[in-house]
Amino acid sequence: MNGALRIGVIGGGGWLGGAIVRSILNAKLTSPQQLTLSYRRDPPARFPGAVWTGDNQELVDRSDVVIVSVRPADWPALAVVAGDRLVISVMAGIRLGQLSEQFKANRVVRALPNAAAEVGKSYTPWVASVGVSGHDRSIVRSIFDACGTEDEVVNEADLDYLTGLTGSGPAFPALLAAAMIEDAVAHGISPDVARRGVTAIVIGAGHLFEQIGEEPAETVGRFVDYRGTTAAAIEAMRTGGFDAAVSAGLAAALKKSVVLGHSS
Repeated sequence: MNGALRIGVIGGGGWLGGAIVRSILNAKLTSPQQLTLSYRRDPPARFPGAVWTGDNQELVDRSDVVIVSVRPADWPALAVVAGDRLVISVMAGIRLGQLSEQFKANRVVRALPNAAAEVGKSYTPWVASVGVSGHDRSIVRSIFDACGTEDEVVNEADLDYLTGLTGSGPAFPALLAAAMIEDAVAHGISPDVARRGVTAIVIGAGHLFEQIGEEPAETVGRFVDYRGTTAAAIEAMRTGGFDAAVSAGLAAALKKSVVLGHSS
């Protein structure tokens, strides 16, 4: 990778497109002058030196790599011809065949970063079409390593499942955190104290998993074996259907991911 690589981001004015652009620039994968970004209404006052345009075909023509970052409901209106350019979609549910046909391209990648790309901590699974070369793969890895971590998966079914699992980003930990804060406040704890305490738990757990490398199931097992207050809480949560609720939620997310592709 070098600064000569020209990257275009359709939807560069959106939150995810903007987060990817910021990560690319922070990692010095290219320069602002080699970036072309599109917007829907008014050009944002961000990324000085980059070219902003309301014409997506102009963006494609100026780029070697085109990242498509729009809502799945909006993508059918993108009437652009990518030709021999590498196209990377970060839209949930839209399949490789659909992307290849819509953009007249045979070098196509589906990827699913999450909201943590905003702080360089996204996990991004991705899958490539048969036309994607080894050099293309190195470009994809560099872009999404800049956003956090990434894995190429075996097939689109794996990506559909991971769309619901990892595409959620902070949503699932936030759901648990919100429930914990609500319970603490209901027991008379100050909202500020509850928020700081629960936020520290979530951040601390993330750092432990990242630095120690222990399997989450091992962590849970150690607390259960200790037979203290945490074990009592874990057992009560499981009895109340915690594991089943998580499984049902992921099943619903998988179903939605598949539906998004079929309805577009």
